[in-house]
Amino acid sequence: MSPPDALRDAPERRRLGAAPVRFEPRADGALLVTPVPQLGPYPHRLTERLEHHAALAPDRTLIAKRRPAPKGQPGGDWQRITYGEMLAKVRAVGQSLLDRGLSAERPLVFLSGNCLDQAVLTLAALHVGVPVAPVSPSYALLAKDFQKLRHCLALLTPGMVFANDGARFGDAIAAVVAADVELLVSANPPAGRAATTMDELLATVPGRAVDEAAAAVDPDAPAKILFTSGSTGLPKGVVNTQRMICSNQQMLLEAFPFMGEEPPVLLDWLPWHHTFGGNHNIGICLYNGGTMYMDDGRPVPGGYGESLRNLREIATSIHFNVPRGFEELVHHLKEDAALRRIFFSKLHMMFYSAAGLPQHIWNELDKLALAERGHTIPMITGLGATETAPFAICVREEHSASGVVGLPVPGLSLKLAPVAGKMEARVKGPSITPGYWRNPEATAKAFDEEGYYCFGDALAPIDRDDLHKGFRFDGRITEDFKMATGTWVSVGPLREKLVAALAPYVKDAVIAGVDRDFLCAILLPEAEAVATLVPKGEDAATHPALRAALADKLAALGAKATGSSQRVARAVLLTSPLSLDAGEITDKGSINQRAVLAARAALVEDLYADPPSSLVIITPELS
Repeated sequence: MSPPDALRDAPERRRLGAAPVRFEPRADGALLVTPVPQLGPYPHRLTERLEHHAALAPDRTLIAKRRPAPKGQPGGDWQRITYGEMLAKVRAVGQSLLDRGLSAERPLVFLSGNCLDQAVLTLAALHVGVPVAPVSPSYALLAKDFQKLRHCLALLTPGMVFANDGARFGDAIAAVVAADVELLVSANPPAGRAATTMDELLATVPGRAVDEAAAAVDPDAPAKILFTSGSTGLPKGVVNTQRMICSNQQMLLEAFPFMGEEPPVLLDWLPWHHTFGGNHNIGICLYNGGTMYMDDGRPVPGGYGESLRNLREIATSIHFNVPRGFEELVHHLKEDAALRRIFFSKLHMMFYSAAGLPQHIWNELDKLALAERGHTIPMITGLGATETAPFAICVREEHSASGVVGLPVPGLSLKLAPVAGKMEARVKGPSITPGYWRNPEATAKAFDEEGYYCFGDALAPIDRDDLHKGFRFDGRITEDFKMATGTWVSVGPLREKLVAALAPYVKDAVIAGVDRDFLCAILLPEAEAVATLVPKGEDAATHPALRAALADKLAALGAKATGSSQRVARAVLLTSPLSLDAGEITDKGSINQRAVLAARAALVEDLYADPPSSLVIITPELS
């Protein structure tokens, strides 16, 4: 019997790399976890891979973006840059950067987000040893006082500042970019400000200086300055070196060897001022001769339509996303057979980061893949940070599950150190930052006495009798808190349990209870599931059927709890969206617990009021 059409040409399921590790318990209570194989060789400079693939496949597309269209209309056809074209552009722009004397003391700073010109500028700067510093566009477009942007530029002392649309960023430029700093735009210079255009840089004729600068690049000098989110203060500039970036790409290749056998194809929206999009994903394409399609969609209400349009056209080999993106995707895959067929047709792996993926979303993806391909697609995650380039700890395919982060990848040593009753993850290796730009105090605090970078995240074994299965996330140490009883609450694992218990009606939760007698939660609804109980136009927060269902599920979870730190006594359903402006949600779609609690202080007080308002769901047996 012949296979279904969807399976006839589907690629076989790829196995992933799984390097053996050794464990070394120490007298101080720490545990060292070290991969046995040595990391393979990697280039000193990332653009060595551009030169390599430009020679082998000059006409292959490296990066593509849809052409702009009239306002309110979908984008046009794909504007592509091949490997050969990119190398030529990189050499021309690299010469122009050298001509301007840019350096670590006068880096190239990006105000705007992902665009083809930024891709060219980034690679050109890396090619000739000029550091780049992309800052969040929200600092320029959403902020009123430009405090974070002003801080970043003061720290960097830029020699050149780029904005793709100068007029759009005009207010920020006028407020924070000094008059003696050269402004570079793709188009629309802001009124009253001289600007160089990207076309002028591209017209530069490269000379021997480009080759000499490329040959002299120091792999341990700053290549990028990537900023932390600044959720608990002003952003810190994380130094990323060429060694960090290149060694990390080799770690990725050894963990996922199929990328070296078949050039990866990605469709990606993740912002390049974050390490996941700007180092990890675009680096995977360049390092392995693949193609990056830039996605202008976002996994937010009203913003996902463009992603769906692109996914119906581009069959990717790896799908990277944040949990919120996978939640949006699942809804549409279930309803759209054509989308399912294309999405799964060449897919070898799915990968999420930034937050935990609810298990019911994971289960739905497995079910859909099984029906479409005859087997599931590996879902991979791990633990990384801007300071780790970011790939550091990764799950083994056979032990992959929600909340599991896995084991260190080749080239890195993991130390689990006892801190506040937990085991903090710390790492050392060639992909770890040397520190924070012009911030020696923060640098000193980030590393322990042996030079291990301290994540601030706790890990615990999946199976204490078999450590080779890896580790699970055990909460962020700085996110955990004490109740009034003195009992510690491990927020990360509790959130995971709570979301799983309230599935399918809840997709995430924020835990409250600092210095309180009991725990409460702000619940973020899963719209599609809620709609099965709440008719359109009715208030979900007050609907009796939904409230009863959530109360029953809270009671079931509470019955399994071993103490007050595991019981959620009251909850409220949040029907207003989280705010990016208020810092409640990051550019990647993950939730900032502290920011939500601060922004929703009145709601928290209502949860703890005596008596609470009618919006509060009181868990049975705990009232």
